[in-house]
Amino acid sequence: MSKEIFVSDEKKFTKSFLIGIDSDGCAFDTMELKHKECFVPATVKYWHLQGVSKYARETFEFVNLYSKTRGINRFPALVETLRLLFLRPEVRSRGVLPPDLSPLTDWISRESQLGNPALVVEEKRANNPLITQTLEWSMAINTAVDDIVGDGVPPFPFVRESLQKMQSAADVIVVSATPSAALVREWKNQDIDKYVVEIYGQEAGTKKAALELAIKSGKFEKDKVLMIGDAPGDLKAAQAVNALFFPINPGAEETSWKQLHDEGIDKFFAGSFAGKYQETLIDKFNSYLPTTPTWETKN
Repeated sequence: MSKEIFVSDEKKFTKSFLIGIDSDGCAFDTMELKHKECFVPATVKYWHLQGVSKYARETFEFVNLYSKTRGINRFPALVETLRLLFLRPEVRSRGVLPPDLSPLTDWISRESQLGNPALVVEEKRANNPLITQTLEWSMAINTAVDDIVGDGVPPFPFVRESLQKMQSAADVIVVSATPSAALVREWKNQDIDKYVVEIYGQEAGTKKAALELAIKSGKFEKDKVLMIGDAPGDLKAAQAVNALFFPINPGAEETSWKQLHDEGIDKFFAGSFAGKYQETLIDKFNSYLPTTPTWETKN
């Protein structure tokens, strides 16, 4: 793994509890900004969707923001967006043809670290125009994020206070599908990187893999690992490593962080988080995001 993934090589896992936190849309109110102002324009441009831009935007936002696939890695998200887009009769009727994504789906199926560094290696290996197109799209997104998002987005209310409260007993890590360099910059610029032991970004692999690495490094006991996230993928990563899960509900982030600060952290440290309390949180979280595309339910 690249050393830019880590906040500091000197920090160690020393506490009894481990808390993983997603970044975009969870700690920071950047999901809508990044996807609507950076990802969508790049997708329309690089995948030649100008003639169906209205439908491309709606489909992209459904996949990445407003459905059960919210928060997934950008490359599988691109494949799913284009799959759903070209199923739409409005798009087919306009004669826009879908690209052959098989080189990309093949790479996704065998690559464990879905980020630009691995895609650069694949481009050199495959010498395939579709892979080159994907890399150019992804790099354009990163450039747009640097330009538009910059350093001006603070964490949600109660994030800083919650991080401070966690310090008494927990090692805190960032677990995100965002490129590592952007994560380090965003957490550092808001002066909250000092509260975390390590930052695991896109290049570290899946969120499950990052959690497994941290758990192994600290040898944390059962019910002493908590994942905080705003997307179903965060819940799945937590469940895959037998960690507990506290949801930051999309659209109700401030309320969620306040609840975590006021009661969730205390219950986690006291050993009363698992069971009914967590089940109630997850049931509510699961009600927030649909699986059926919104345009199919309008009639």
